Amino acid sequence: MKKFFLILISVCIGLFSTSAISSDPDTRHIIPLNMMQRHHILSEMRALLEGTQVILQSLAKQDMAAIAKHARSLGTEMPHTGEQHLHGILPKPFVAMGMQVHRGFDQIATEAETSRHPETILQRLSDITRICADCHAGYQIRLRASSGHTELDKPHHKH
Repeated sequence: MKKFFLILISVCIGLFSTSAISSDPDTRHIIPLNMMQRHHILSEMRALLEGTQVILQSLAKQDMAAIAKHARSLGTEMPHTGEQHLHGILPKPFVAMGMQVHRGFDQIATEAETSRHPETILQRLSDITRICADCHAGYQIRLRASSGHTELDKPHHKH
């Protein structure tokens, strides 16, 4: 149980440490999208974050059935994970990271259904949130205006 809490603490630190504001200029790769594409991607990211929170809450209760259910819903069978209409627009590494996240949730679901080890599930959540943090550190989604310029041509501070 002690190991469980140490892993939980490391997940939380990883989530919060990536949100520290830096004085460096934003050097992330800009992904210009139209409003519908941007909404689609950001909605999926919010669903993944909300699902992660539910899984953590279920993990605290050691409710493996709930973990499996929620993780499976975020895995490779999640609606809209194909996003074929975005594959030519999104950078391949961005798409690859997204699929790693979905496969990670599949692994969590399988772990919750079979071996039921909370420490392993927590470690997989830590791995997933590391991918999310790396993606957010490397990319920013901007709204593409009709002129071809992004919503803000000057970079923001880094989160």
